[in-house]
Amino acid sequence: MRFEDLLKIVDDEPVFETGLLLAGGVNAADVRRQLSRWEAAGRVCQVRRGLYALAPPFARSKPHPFVVANRMMRGSYISLQSALAHYGLIPEAVQRVTSVTTTRPGAWATPLGSFDFRRIKVELFFGYQLLEVAPAQNAFVALAEKALLDLIYLQPGGDDRAYLEGLRLQNLERLDLVRLQQLADRAAAPKLKRSVDNVAALAKAEAEEYELL
Repeated sequence: MRFEDLLKIVDDEPVFETGLLLAGGVNAADVRRQLSRWEAAGRVCQVRRGLYALAPPFARSKPHPFVVANRMMRGSYISLQSALAHYGLIPEAVQRVTSVTTTRPGAWATPLGSFDFRRIKVELFFGYQLLEVAPAQNAFVALAEKALLDLIYLQPGGDDRAYLEGLRLQNLERLDLVRLQQLADRAAAPKLKRSVDNVAALAKAEAEEYELL
């Protein structure tokens, strides 16, 4: 396979799997060897086993980190600090992309960024949506309310008022408190149900502060 052929096959895919190159009876060992040569030449970069991206200047667009995370681990969605930052609910920029999954957790540092995957129970794997995070790039991202609940669930003492205040939550008018309650009820976790009142109190305090300005 020539590199020009790879560009035609990959087209505008931000990341691609080895399987995409194996159609038509292509020898898998030859494809892997060629990918290794292209990686050594700086034409492609390996994200993790079997998953690659074109290197600049060959890529048509830079892969969005959320898309990379979704492809690194199928059956995951962006949540926790990454989703909260995406919605503008915490002030800090998040250096690592955080996701949740029902399979094995893990953490990887790659040429395209650093990625953490936290495990939640199958019964809690809901409350996410497909969003366009960059032109023609879509990723599964938690609803703002579910991202907060996921973080509270996974953090020891996450439902405490002191912990929530430490997150320096902002723009809480963007949270749908009714939806937050509904998601907490669906999760059927006492910790999450307790947290709703604390989040609502923080939202009320923020609104009152704005009224005084």
